[in-house]
Amino acid sequence: MTWSIIARDPVTGHFGVAVTTRSLAVGGLVPHGAGRLGAMATQARVNPLWGVDGMRYLAEGRSAGQVVRFLLHPDEGKAKRQMHVIDAEGDTFAYTGAECVDWAGHVADECVSVAGNMLAGRQVVEETLKAYQRNGSLTFGDRLISALDAGQAAGGDKRGRQSAAIKLWGMEPYAILDLRIDDHPEPLVELRRLYGLAQQRYVVIQAAMATRANPAGIFDTAERDRMIAEHQAKQT
Repeated sequence: MTWSIIARDPVTGHFGVAVTTRSLAVGGLVPHGAGRLGAMATQARVNPLWGVDGMRYLAEGRSAGQVVRFLLHPDEGKAKRQMHVIDAEGDTFAYTGAECVDWAGHVADECVSVAGNMLAGRQVVEETLKAYQRNGSLTFGDRLISALDAGQAAGGDKRGRQSAAIKLWGMEPYAILDLRIDDHPEPLVELRRLYGLAQQRYVVIQAAMATRANPAGIFDTAERDRMIAEHQAKQT
């Protein structure tokens, strides 16, 4: 009842997950990730522990394929579940259980994977991937949202639409962007609106946060104001 795209930005090395569905609050359980480690999406009959344990396996240096195999082995409900994973190297691995509701499946290319279930057809994931591939000039987040837009235009979730989310990770364990549309008649439209708002000031504030290299971050108000003004000048 969901489709998602996970990717590693070849320019920055950032990871991202974007997802949408005809269900409430898809951003709560589907996207998982961490800077330098990778990202994953768990969907269909969601097992929340897959995200928790999957990220632990990535932190241990496991490949995407190993993560999927480790998660599947003890889970008796795996036939009804779906997941895809991208690891630190940008390699992907996906699994679609045999009992996921049609249409269900996945496609992938270098450093990107698209997976979905309960969709209008295979064209949903194919068009999502094609849109991501042809929009390399866009910012990473905009590229992911545009990919979902293409999947929605191809039919999307066959039950309709309700929620969407995007989550991006830079070089740190925490997300640099985490936007959720939990309940909306046009969740992707609203997601794009919030993404646009984030580009005005939020991305600058995030860039000033503490990092492993600079544990204090940039906390001086004058310096933050200067960064915001410089960023906004570039937007005009």
